[in-house]
Amino acid sequence: MSEQIRIYVADLAAYNAGHLHGVWIDATLELDDIQKQVDAMLASSPVEGTEEYAIHDFEGLDGYRLGEYQSLESAHEIACFIEEYPEFGGALLAHFNDLEQARKAAEEDYCGCYSSLADYAQELTEETSSIPQHLAMYIDYRAMARDMEYSSDVFTLETGFEQVHVFWNR
Repeated sequence: MSEQIRIYVADLAAYNAGHLHGVWIDATLELDDIQKQVDAMLASSPVEGTEEYAIHDFEGLDGYRLGEYQSLESAHEIACFIEEYPEFGGALLAHFNDLEQARKAAEEDYCGCYSSLADYAQELTEETSSIPQHLAMYIDYRAMARDMEYSSDVFTLETGFEQVHVFWNR
């Protein structure tokens, strides 16, 4: 991923008073560093005594949407997950909408990235079965892939042209 994973944290008191006051923060920094940047932003507020903030924007989450009142800790964990799995992390989080389920799928159920699910079905079949050469041309891997998906044995995330990430669905 070429894009930095960032969040825009806004001062709510300033926002409610008609001022745009906030800061873009690298969400993969240590949580203490993120909190320090938020505290510094609040301390420099154009409104006296401000304490509340919200996440008003984000970048680099690749399809996953943070909530406005998501905790900094949660935003940090999500950013780190996406940084760890840049090819599919955001799409996997959007699929599950749960960090622990996404982490389990990435660590235990990921099969790889293929041009299509049919390519995965072919690779799996050829690695686990001995197919006589004279029968190989009769195997319909697209039909096998369709059946794998319809039966919920696997699920896929398409993240680009001919970039199909395959996961076992357990």
